[in-house]
Amino acid sequence: MSKKIRTVALTLLLPVAVLGREEKPTRDSIPQHKTHHKPTPAKKTGPVKVQYGTASYYADKFEGRKTYTDEIFTQAKLTGASNTLPMHTWIRVTNLRNHKTVIVQINDKMHPRNKRLIDLSKAAAGRLGYMGHGLTKVKIDVLGKKKPEEAIAEEELSKGQLTKDQ
Repeated sequence: MSKKIRTVALTLLLPVAVLGREEKPTRDSIPQHKTHHKPTPAKKTGPVKVQYGTASYYADKFEGRKTYTDEIFTQAKLTGASNTLPMHTWIRVTNLRNHKTVIVQINDKMHPRNKRLIDLSKAAAGRLGYMGHGLTKVKIDVLGKKKPEEAIAEEELSKGQLTKDQ
């Protein structure tokens, strides 16, 4: 008798257990509404073209050390370190106090906890005119990976001045 009761109970309860269980809808089970609109493609997000922040300059202790890109750092080159810009990017840095500009290449990273926007070589800081202050507010315009014509012309001009002086 107990076997018969168990069989009847299973035949009555098994369909309730299986059918009563609610399943979450899957993507295929949700009806897709057909519209005449094409889906909008996702926007590509590249590096920000203009940034504002605080600039500092390298301490002398970094002279002769390797940068993130394995170049030897020198204070005489127009280079910079940034945590927000890709390596080998050319940028125009504008000092917002006096509106002087300089074109530098990013070849190093700063300490991850550093809140400053950019760390420049002393040559770049001197051209921007903030060597006596240590820090300044700047605007950065991203120029791209290719060396800008302005930087090439400026480099040739400074080489010409060196040969005339010697």
